[in-house]
Amino acid sequence: MTRALLLAILLLWSPPALAVQPDEVLDDPALEARARTLSAEVRCLVCQNQSIDDSNAELARDLRLLVRERLVSGDSNQAVRDFLVARYGPFVLLEPPKTESTLILWYGPAALLALGALAVVVTFARRRKSTGPAPLSDEERRRLDALLADDGDDNGRPA
Repeated sequence: MTRALLLAILLLWSPPALAVQPDEVLDDPALEARARTLSAEVRCLVCQNQSIDDSNAELARDLRLLVRERLVSGDSNQAVRDFLVARYGPFVLLEPPKTESTLILWYGPAALLALGALAVVVTFARRRKSTGPAPLSDEERRRLDALLADDGDDNGRPA
């Protein structure tokens, strides 16, 4: 029992296997670290919700090699990102840039949450203010008294 539990814990805590193949790894550790950082930011265009660093798709491999090729040629990290965005569009980045066209993506969920909270507050405030039905007017009270007095004459049967 304890061996199975230990194995389950080790499997849950183990990092995901990265898809980078040994033949892709650069000799320079600093360039390889930059390549890994960039690969973690770039979306696999096949898997879509996975970085190219985690994806086993052939296109992801091609993009990993392209990133490493650009870094070896002397490009900065931003130049590599700009190249990929120019070639594939902003969708290639896992974290879309904050521009006018993506503001709804960044702040829309928070705005919806705030509107929902405001609706809950307003609803509870209205419920607290309501004290029940309005009191009867003198005319309504006389009619009700007359109806109740007539009701006792016919043994509870409607007219």
